[in-house]
Parts: sequence; C-alpha cells; structure tokens
Amino acid sequence: MSNVDKMIDAIKKLTVAECADLVSKIEEEFGVSAAAPVAVAAAPAGGEAAAAEKTEFDVELSNFGDNKIKVVKAVKEKLNLGLKEAKELVESAPVIIAKALDKAAAEALSDALKEVGASVDLK
Repeated sequence: MSNVDKMIDAIKKLTVAECADLVSKIEEEFGVSAAAPVAVAAAPAGGEAAAAEKTEFDVELSNFGDNKIKVVKAVKEKLNLGLKEAKELVESAPVIIAKALDKAAAEALSDALKEVGASVDLK
C-alpha cells in the first residue's frame, strides 16, 4: 500500500470537523485554496461567444397585480391546485410557482398569468 493510499484511509476515518480542520491547515501550510476552480470557456474560432442554450426554466410570480382573483384562478387551473393552495401561493408573491419547466411550458404559463395581470419572470 502506497503512502497516498494510507493517507486516504486515515482521512476516511476523520469526522467532518476534523476534515474541515485538515483542509484549513493544508490551505494555510501550502498557500492554496480548496475552493472549486471556476472554468473559463475559450471563445470559439471566429470570436463569437458560444452561449449555452438554457433548457429548464423556473417561473416566478413577482406580483399578482390588481386582479388577485383572476391570478388565483389561473394558477389553480394551470398548476392543478386546490383553491386554498393556489390562493396561498399567489399571496406569497414573489414566489417560484413552477420549477424546471421546458421553455415552451414556462412561456405558456407565464403568458397565461400575464394575461390576467400578473407580473411574471422566467429564471
């Protein structure tokens, strides 16, 4: 068994607090950071930035506007909620009302809520 394997076995036996202490001491001793490095993507040839297409969206109800009743009805219908749940959700704005929707579904929900006077953001 190599020295590295022996160290790994010893580290496996440490508590979480001991691991945190070990990391701090390694950072201090060697002048390094255990923070995850940030990857920087190189621009493709031609100088155009390659923007990754976002595929999942969260729908945030920012404000229910002047017609809360219509917004509650729309949320109830679109999210298949009970009246009480829809009302509580709308009244807690700003709130994420749907997570990880595809672009078309997120836009359809957003449009339906905007149609009844709500302020909606896609994130």
